[in-house]
Amino acid sequence: MSLSTVQRWVARAGDLPLGEVDWSARPAGCRVSARRTKAGVEQRVLIVRRQLRTKSDLGEYGSEAIQRELQQRGERVIPAVATIARILSRRGALDGRKRVRRKAPPPGWFLSDVSDKRVEMDNFDAIEDLVIRGGIDVNVLTGISLHGGLCAAWPAAQITAKVTVECLLEHWREVGLPRYAKFDNGTVFHGTHRWPDSLGRVTRMCLSLEVTPVFAPPLCRGFQADIEAFNRRWQDAVWSRFQFRNCDEVVAQSNRFVEAHRRRYSVRIEDAPDRRPFPKNWRLNLQQPLTGTAIYVRETNVKGQAVVLGNTFNVSPVWIHRLVRADVDLTKGQIRFYALRRKDPHNHLLLATHDYDTPTKRFRE
Repeated sequence: MSLSTVQRWVARAGDLPLGEVDWSARPAGCRVSARRTKAGVEQRVLIVRRQLRTKSDLGEYGSEAIQRELQQRGERVIPAVATIARILSRRGALDGRKRVRRKAPPPGWFLSDVSDKRVEMDNFDAIEDLVIRGGIDVNVLTGISLHGGLCAAWPAAQITAKVTVECLLEHWREVGLPRYAKFDNGTVFHGTHRWPDSLGRVTRMCLSLEVTPVFAPPLCRGFQADIEAFNRRWQDAVWSRFQFRNCDEVVAQSNRFVEAHRRRYSVRIEDAPDRRPFPKNWRLNLQQPLTGTAIYVRETNVKGQAVVLGNTFNVSPVWIHRLVRADVDLTKGQIRFYALRRKDPHNHLLLATHDYDTPTKRFRE
């Protein structure tokens, strides 16, 4: 090695024993940049900032205000605005608050038994208005479980309530029943919104099988993220990659994708909460009395009211523009409203309870 290298290491060792010398490598050059602002100038910047903060008539004590004050005082060395900002940042003299990034709530946080992974929840949605060249319409009913990622997809020319019931029954006979089934507020899933207290075919089917239907809040982000992510993946993997001549080709390719997806996530599917077996000798009777519970996640208005099944209920005058969970107990004829907060996802405070007349009108098939 060169003589200068030996001299540098000898100088670092000094009079210390070899065992006590710090032999770790250090970056070349000076410890402090030669162009760094002198300590005296930095100190004057900090003093001026403290004075402006307490005595400034305008109430400004940022980088530009400090530079103006130094110019008015006739200082010889006046740093640039960017240099003053770096001095304040380096000395910890900034008042700006960083945005607090809170941890996202667990999946299914609005239902305690779902967030604790004691039960499973299936999510269903529809991909609409796909068109094959030649004017052939394609719509896709999709579903995926929250914890297991067990997916399903049913392409068809049109997705109706009857088609949805048939697909869900086929799926649940194969894989078992979940505790909850979550939908959006479309008429295919919920039923008509023209009249209050109307429960559609899909809702009645879920209640008959003791599967609690859950309806996500309208125009609220995040509640349908899992099924929407699967919808995007289905379109990327199936619809965008191939050219189809008819709906049967779409069904075939979609089935191959679903099988591959289930194989890919087989371990996750096995680790998911257990499902209930589909009841034997069960038949759908849309005219049977409504029992069980339907859940609606809603947002209160400026008066602290929530709209559920076309009816407006007083929830709380202090819970304004906030999320609530409405448990419509059709067996007891009661609606219970619980407060929902993403910051505290495990604490669902009961806000109000209202009596509710369970619909008894005959369902028009």
